[in-house]
Amino acid sequence: MAATALLLLVMVYLFLNVHHTVGQVGVCYGNVADNLPSELDVINLYKSNGIGIMRLFNPNIAALEALQGSGIKTILGVVNGDLLGIASDPAAATQWVQTNVVPFANVIKYIAVGNEIHPDYQEAPAVLPAMQNIFNALVANNLGGQILVSTAIDTSLLTNTYPPSASEFGNAGYITPIINFLTTNGSPLLVNIYPYFARISEPENIRLDYALFTAPGPVFSDSGRDYQNLFDAIVDGVYVALGKAGAPNVGVVVSETGWPSEGGADATVDNAEAYYRNVIGHVKQGTPFKPGQGIETYLFAMFDEDNKPGPPTEQHFGLFTPDQQPKYGPLNFNP
Repeated sequence: MAATALLLLVMVYLFLNVHHTVGQVGVCYGNVADNLPSELDVINLYKSNGIGIMRLFNPNIAALEALQGSGIKTILGVVNGDLLGIASDPAAATQWVQTNVVPFANVIKYIAVGNEIHPDYQEAPAVLPAMQNIFNALVANNLGGQILVSTAIDTSLLTNTYPPSASEFGNAGYITPIINFLTTNGSPLLVNIYPYFARISEPENIRLDYALFTAPGPVFSDSGRDYQNLFDAIVDGVYVALGKAGAPNVGVVVSETGWPSEGGADATVDNAEAYYRNVIGHVKQGTPFKPGQGIETYLFAMFDEDNKPGPPTEQHFGLFTPDQQPKYGPLNFNP
């Protein structure tokens, strides 16, 4: 009886521990700017706002050092420019892990090997071998299973996205081996999801309130499931596509989502605040396809980045100004 009771206690502990981050909301920390606070100040800003997870797009050693003892875990990115070298040379992967991961292993949750690589990019053939080499280097340093290896995709890899039940991955030759790697190693798929860009690309078909989580009721139904916001429809499209690829149990982490406050159509402070506030309040609820299964989600981004290339909106996704003032009213990042 004592052994049974102990086993039950252990199972309860593991259940609570595993599900502690389900639906947790973090923030991406980009630094394509010349006016940002020091890394230590940034980490303190995360802590003072109760933000427990972050995404780093590159190995920012000063940020990783500042994370030590903070209680904050991070996604750490392998930048696209490093993929070819890491894929072709296991020693390069070992060096990358020993330099950027081993000293900071206690604050790293996932490694994102590449960001938004499309099948026609020159780096595309390197994504999977780079993931494998990074994984092998982690195992060699006794970090296999502690730190999960994935890659971050955008939703342009999906086809037939409306309705969500029709979604599937295009270019199976590229994505299917990656999904098989995730299945084998128990890693989630990292997905960057932006209802904003869908809305401005098809304003005649996608209502603003549907994109902002403010629609008063269901906008459409699909296979008996009602959809009241675009975020859910996109996430469920990913779930469906994973199922069709033979990987229904691969988890989905929303590795970026956000709304710009200026610089383009529908990019206003009011719209951005509505989006951030509503997505924070929503992700613990799950989606129509997986109700009650919270979605680990990373908001993009901590700061406006004045050197970010691309259209003007790219410079205005920040939740805070460079002087660390909130751009919006108080946000409860983990309600």
